[in-house]
Amino acid sequence: MQAVQLLARGVANKAPRSLVTTSGTAPTYRLFSAAAAAQQIQTSSPGLPESITRVGGPEAFPNEYPGQNYIFNWALNADGVTPLKKSAFRITKPLELKVAGLELPKTSPLKVNAKSERSKVPEAGSDTLDFDTFDDALQNTKDALSLSDSLFCPEGHAPGTRVGVRVISNMGTNISSDLVAYLDRAPKRDPKSQAVTCYVLSGTEEFSGYAIEEVEETAEDGSRVAVSVATVVVTGKKPTLKRIVAGIELSVEGLEADAKERAEKKAAEEKAE
Repeated sequence: MQAVQLLARGVANKAPRSLVTTSGTAPTYRLFSAAAAAQQIQTSSPGLPESITRVGGPEAFPNEYPGQNYIFNWALNADGVTPLKKSAFRITKPLELKVAGLELPKTSPLKVNAKSERSKVPEAGSDTLDFDTFDDALQNTKDALSLSDSLFCPEGHAPGTRVGVRVISNMGTNISSDLVAYLDRAPKRDPKSQAVTCYVLSGTEEFSGYAIEEVEETAEDGSRVAVSVATVVVTGKKPTLKRIVAGIELSVEGLEADAKERAEKKAAEEKAE
């Protein structure tokens, strides 16, 4: 077990290189030979013209299935979590809850009043939560999530905004269904890192906190621009929906404040010129 934990920690700290799992078994592929297929068609139907029997080159189909999607696994790797048990569900709409074997939400959209929980989710760097403590909790949570039997990852926009949110959790109970109902549905795109990433782990000691940091991203014109991203960590025996929502709300407010500050600074610089 210690070796697996070291593996998970190592993978979480590095850029993803390959989708290697603890099973030690290489992915299986089915290779379809174009030449063999064409030969078989010509042999069985010799009167057909060549244009009909012509087929494309060989294609390899990876061994994917519900919960095992290579592109989404890469996205989780970028978030520091490696689904070692080959079971990670990206959930962007109610139908994908069924694919993950979960129940549909009873109410949708779901309004959540998390005011009472906001004070219990401190920001890293504040008087009540230092950066080192937050970083340790974050890394431990990533390691534990990597070793979880299954990961459930609701994804969408924070209500009333265009701020992308991804929750990575080992909780497949009502939490995932409620989060799908709480988040606004976002246009379906290939998975990528979101502005707010929440790491939620059950069955462990209680911890809550969030952090906001500024990073650089490549804009559409190729230039480098500064943006803020938020990380939320909520752990405990059974983390509550309100605690998770409180972390999301605080993160969105912080991101919006940073964006406003950058815009005001840019406007002042342009005016000075």
